Amino acid sequence: MADLTGRVVVDVHYHAGPDLYRRRLTSTGAGRAYAEIGGWVVLKSHLTSTAARAWEARQEGLPVSGALVLNELAGGIGPRAVEQAVYAHGPASPARLVVHLPTLVGPAHPSPLRRTRFHHLLDADRWRTGRVLDADGRLRRDVCEVLRAARDLPVVVATGHCDREAALRVVDEAVRLGVPRLLLTHATHPMSGFTPGDLTDLSGVSGLYVEITALTLLLGHRDATHLAPVVRAHPRVVFSSDLGQPGQPEVKQWLELSKQWFRAAGLTGREVRAVTWANATHMLTP
Repeated sequence: MADLTGRVVVDVHYHAGPDLYRRRLTSTGAGRAYAEIGGWVVLKSHLTSTAARAWEARQEGLPVSGALVLNELAGGIGPRAVEQAVYAHGPASPARLVVHLPTLVGPAHPSPLRRTRFHHLLDADRWRTGRVLDADGRLRRDVCEVLRAARDLPVVVATGHCDREAALRVVDEAVRLGVPRLLLTHATHPMSGFTPGDLTDLSGVSGLYVEITALTLLLGHRDATHLAPVVRAHPRVVFSSDLGQPGQPEVKQWLELSKQWFRAAGLTGREVRAVTWANATHMLTP
């Protein structure tokens, strides 16, 4: 069975169909694309768990692992949904399942992406829910239950579309409960809003990883000059694509663009290897 050893890149955030919107590739198509470049891919869908799809792809020798987004549409926030996805991911997965807190939260954020619904009956806005914080600014009980379950399951908890305040509450609770692995999803995107200074302040949190994404650069929210300060602010930065949209680069194109960004940012070869492979591998490998 394929594993993460010696990969060119490990992409922890790639959107494959079926999803809320049409995607460039299916699960197996994404697996083949990453196999061609010697990579590994974690499939993400806002619509449903990708755990079983990842298991099936690995039976064909493809370098794929799965994710679950705890949107109401996909079963909501709760340990049962997480456990079910863990079981479907397979008993001998070479990579942990990634469990994202909800992404369909609050009002829709503006996006320059032109998106076509996957299913004509699906209205994503109908499934939007409140934030992970309650009216008093505390984490909801069901979020705490998921974090508690994550202590003993082969998963990485990711902050989904939490804003900065909510993400920090998640970090605090994860530390209190002893959750071993936590990922700040697209930390430098405007919806998250973490600065290099913030990430330095969090650098001592054991098991905390920080994601920066290619899509954040491609949409013009940040440019390549922000990469070096972020990479050097925190010891466990992970660079992912957040791609899969039909109008965005293919996998090979993303890899070439990434090399250009890293050169422009002045990252060393060791830093590039850390953010594109080593840190993600350490986070995902059981």
